[in-house]
This record gives sequence, structure tokens and C-alpha cells, in this order.
Amino acid sequence: MSMFSTGILVLTSPLHTLPLRIAPVLSSAAQLVERTLYVHLHPGLNLGGGSQPRPVFIPPVVDLSTLITRLYSNAADVCGHLDVRVLLTNVRAQSAACSGTTTPNSPFPTPQSLSHSPEVVLTDFAVQDPGQSLQVTQCLQRYAGHCYVCSPSLPSVLLQPQLTRLQEKEDELKEPEEKTEPLETYSDVVVGGTFDRLHGAHKTLLNISCLLASRRFLIGVCDQAMLKKKVLKELIEPYALRVQRLQEFLQDTKPSLQVEIVPLDDPYGVSIVDPQLECIVVSEETRKGGEAVNKKRQENGLPVLVLHEIQLLKDAHHTETEEEKISSSSLRSRLLGTLLAPPKDAAHLPPLPYVIGLTGGSGSGKSSIARRLEALGAVRIDCDKLGHEVYQPGAAGYHRVLEEFGADVLNEDKTINRRALGRKVFGNQERLKALTDIVWPEIALLVKSRVSQARDEGKQVCVVDAAVLLEAGWTDLVHEVWVTIIPEEEAVLRITERDGVTTEDALRRLESQWSSSKQVEQANIVLSTLWEPEVTRKQVLKAWNLLQKRIHQRQEGQ
Repeated sequence: MSMFSTGILVLTSPLHTLPLRIAPVLSSAAQLVERTLYVHLHPGLNLGGGSQPRPVFIPPVVDLSTLITRLYSNAADVCGHLDVRVLLTNVRAQSAACSGTTTPNSPFPTPQSLSHSPEVVLTDFAVQDPGQSLQVTQCLQRYAGHCYVCSPSLPSVLLQPQLTRLQEKEDELKEPEEKTEPLETYSDVVVGGTFDRLHGAHKTLLNISCLLASRRFLIGVCDQAMLKKKVLKELIEPYALRVQRLQEFLQDTKPSLQVEIVPLDDPYGVSIVDPQLECIVVSEETRKGGEAVNKKRQENGLPVLVLHEIQLLKDAHHTETEEEKISSSSLRSRLLGTLLAPPKDAAHLPPLPYVIGLTGGSGSGKSSIARRLEALGAVRIDCDKLGHEVYQPGAAGYHRVLEEFGADVLNEDKTINRRALGRKVFGNQERLKALTDIVWPEIALLVKSRVSQARDEGKQVCVVDAAVLLEAGWTDLVHEVWVTIIPEEEAVLRITERDGVTTEDALRRLESQWSSSKQVEQANIVLSTLWEPEVTRKQVLKAWNLLQKRIHQRQEGQ
């Protein structure tokens, strides 16, 4: 069967049997859906009873909250490539359902529009008689169309054939004798977080918050001041994009909620001043933060918030340098060495050798990465060494520097004293520009010469190791820009140890360069030497192998 971009999975099994079914159901669904999988919960729905079933309100119960956590955890394990979203429009306490403007027991007076238009509807419904299959698929199609805006010819698929082996285990599960425990709900609920690259743990937090909130859901999203200590902060999505993704997810999940998203510039935000808030959702990891919020609320004369604690989701795919829980920092670290932005059009450059422009701030480990790439087979072009060539007696740059800055920058042997030259331009932007206007074009000519030489020798890849690649505007010399980054405090530590300078001098040097964030904006690939050398080696090898694939595909396309 062909793949679909977006699908809706209607789960009909009783709540007490669903935990067994989630992983195999999601695994089966992932064979058909490749981008977005919406999950609609209707435990006990009978699609084979003859009459057309209608959606009903499902009460928020503790088991439902547990099921949602299990669902996102399983999704991360078995179909991590899918954007799974649990829909909660039909989950509401009966009293709330009857008191609203909606007709009782009718969560969908009109079909709900979703951000991504469903192309297929799937279900775990167990067909007892194979002869019923057509009737059940037609019933499922009509049911989905009643709930959500779908194509009239929406294909429907029964996942039951792949689930038959679960039947025996399910038969052993007795239906719970006691009625399921209702979930306490609150008018106004608050959460806070970075919400970078929405993942299963975020979605669990958001979905359970939507279960708990009956009127308003307030979300504080970390802005610049709260990102400074984050791992690989340069790779965090812009605030506006994170907010946009949150809004889209919540509009799909529970459109009846009043959602407010505000920037978070300190650990508390509006949670300590909003009198209408009743509950804050935390994890075991952030519980102390919730307690700190309540302390501040008491100081402000406000009632404390109920702390509703949710489970952290384990990351089955984490490496030894990543957190055990599903986290944005782990996802960001997995981006290192991968193509973050497609290479720009470089039709003016010969296809081979493929030229990488490698840059990064002082102390970032750029040169160590260049050496690793050289060991893998790349021709390394060291622009610092080329800069020395520009100053050699007899070179065109040598004569122009003397004309501009005078003979007092010469040593006794007529070579240029770079320290004396440095003193002439230090702190003077105009004089510094006069120097770089001479030197940078000369270095660029030497780079072109080295690349041409590599082409004559039949080399496949060149790496232009250049601290000023972006400042000098040399991106037109390369096919891709690779940037190395590390936190500022680590860069300062490395510079002071390596060069024997003071912390203040190291900071001044970093401030005179482009920031990591500014460099990353122009990067195709980002790498980091923050961890052990073995981690860097694996990163570089991953980047190199992916590069070889791109070069091969490019050659095939020509």
C-alpha cells in the first residue's frame, strides 16, 4: 500500500487493554504514514454494530493521562520520525459538556479542521467476521468525516491483521471492577519551558496540561535571557518559530482552550503574579521550580498552585553523552554533523574538488577538525599560513602594506613585523579595514590557486580552514560552510591555557569576532568539540560520510 503524509488513528480498545496495543499499533501505522499521525481516542467504539456510531465526550480520567504518557513514550521508541499528536476535543467532563454551548454528547457540532489534512484513517478495531471488513471501513470513514475535515474519498485501513497475536494477552486482562478514577481539572493551568523542536516529552506535558485545563492554558516560553546556559544554544529554534509550533499543536489538540503564550525572561514569569492560575504542571526534574513559584506567590499574597507532576520520558536511543530522558539538548546534539541548510547554488564553481569552508571562533577547535578531515582524505588549505605568505617580501600584498602603513613595520631582515603592524590597527576600525582590504583578497587568490592545484591532482574534497571565512566574504569560494562552536566560557578557558593571556584579553578577542550564533545562521553544517575527542571523531566521521553521499548524488544528477 502507498504511503500517506498524514493520517488519523482511531483507537477503540478499552482503556485497560490499550497499553498493550500502543507500540504494535503505532508500528503498523508507521508503515503507512510518514509525517503526521493524529490519534483520536474513543475507547469502546463499536464500528461493526450495524448502526453508524457517533463521537461522544470521554471523561478525563487518571488512566487517560497515563495512557497519553505511554503513547508518546512508545512513539519515541518505535516511530520517532512521526509527528504524533493526541487529539482531545472529545475529552471533557460530562458536566462541562452539558453546560457549554455544544449539544450534550456532541464534541463535534461541525468537523474540526486540522493543521495537516488527513489522507488516511486507521483503527485498531478488531473485526470478528472478515465479511464485515468493508462495512467497518466505510463506518470508520464516515466516523472520521464527522469529527474532522477530511477528503470525502478518505481511505480507511484496519490494522487488526497485524495485531492478532495480542489477542491472547488481552484476553488475560480482566476489566477493572472499580470505576476509573476521575482526573481533577482546573480552570487555569500554567507551564514553562524552552519548547525547542517539539518532541514526545513536550507533547506529553502539553497534552496532560490540556486535560487538566478547562478554560485557559498559559505557557511561558524561554526567551534570550533564559537560553544562555543551554547546551548548543546556537541551534535552538527562534522564539517566534517555537511559539508558532506550540500554537499549531494546541489548536489541533484542544481548540476550545484559551491559549496564552508569553516570553519567559526569568524562572518565574507571570506564574507568580497571575491570580487566576490554579495549577502548574511539573516533572520530577522541575518540581523544585514549581515549589519556588508557590513561595513567590505566597510572598505576593496569592494562593499557591496545585503541583501536578508528570513522568519524564526515557530516551531509548540516547548515547553515553546524552541525557537518559527525551530532551531537546539531545536532539540538538544529534544535529551536529548533519545538513542543517541546503548548500547554496555554486554553479560558478567546478563540481570537483568539492570545497568546504570551515570556520569558528577562537578556541572552538576548528583546526583540530580540519586535521581530522585531512586524515579522512580532504586537502586542507590553511588560511592562516596563506596569510603569512601574503606578507612575504616580493608578494603583491607586501608592497601594498608598506605603501599603506610605512617602512617602520619592517624587521631588520625586511620582513613585515606583524606585531608592529597589529599595534597600528588595534582599536582603529578604519586602519584595520585598510589592512584587511589588502590582505583578504590576496589570501582569496591563494585559496583559488590551491583548489586549482588539488583539481589537477584529482582530489575530491578541499577544506578551507579560515577563521575569517564569513567576515572576509569568502563564501563564494566554497560549496558549503561548516562552523565549529563551543560555549564562550569553554572558549575563554582554552584561549587562556593555550596562549597564556588573561581572561579579559580572551573575552576581548572573542568579542572582536562574529558570535557563534551569527556564524551558525550561515552554516550548512555545525560541529562542536565540547566533549571528549572520541565524540568529536564520530561527529566528523558522520559529517564526512554524509558529505560523500551528497557529492555522489550531485555527480549522478549531472
